[in-house]
Amino acid sequence: MAGTKDARAGSELAAAARPARAPLSRARIVEAALRIMDREGLEAVSMRRLGRELGVEAMSLYNHVEDKDDILVGILEAIVSELEIPTEGEPFARLRAAALDFRAALLRHPGAIPLFAEQRRTIVREPILRAVEAALAALRQAGLSPEDAVHGYRALVGYVLGYVAQEVAGIFTQPEAFGLPPEQVAAALPAAELPTLVELLPEMARCDPDEDFEFGLDLLLGGLRERAGRGRRRR
Repeated sequence: MAGTKDARAGSELAAAARPARAPLSRARIVEAALRIMDREGLEAVSMRRLGRELGVEAMSLYNHVEDKDDILVGILEAIVSELEIPTEGEPFARLRAAALDFRAALLRHPGAIPLFAEQRRTIVREPILRAVEAALAALRQAGLSPEDAVHGYRALVGYVLGYVAQEVAGIFTQPEAFGLPPEQVAAALPAAELPTLVELLPEMARCDPDEDFEFGLDLLLGGLRERAGRGRRRR
């Protein structure tokens, strides 16, 4: 009898010593989904996998989220919440800073690139709408027409997403893909038929992703700036 009481007391003490589990919520579920995506890829995010991560039955998640799509939207919201979106200052400087920050966030969470590419998920609710508003406002304040502001917004988002997708895949950032030193590869190519490629292959093998990204971004912003200037001159 005494042994039973001692065992019960020991069990109660052990239970009291364990930290209380945080209550289940949409925010906690989304946080777990983001962790899984970053570790294992987007395809690993499922209700069953989330249940294991959180130590609950998968069905209990539906008390806090509508479905898996709701969780994926939550992932987008969480990533956009990491962004520092400037709302004051010169419009093109704001757009440049936002694009750099967006790229950095995607590199932290590359599994989310397909989610951002799906338009049906990206314009849904806060804080995503605030980010879209800030970008469009900067483009309009820069002097672009309503039509050009929308084209500019899509071009900027498409550039960042496309560049980071290539960057993550290593398309331009892994010189070892040549298999041999680029000079040897160039020497083996028919120089008469591919003279420009032979000339530039060593330069193509040298890649600074930051430099490349900012080069393209500045070209795009420069084009938008010129278009805004033409619009002001016509008025």
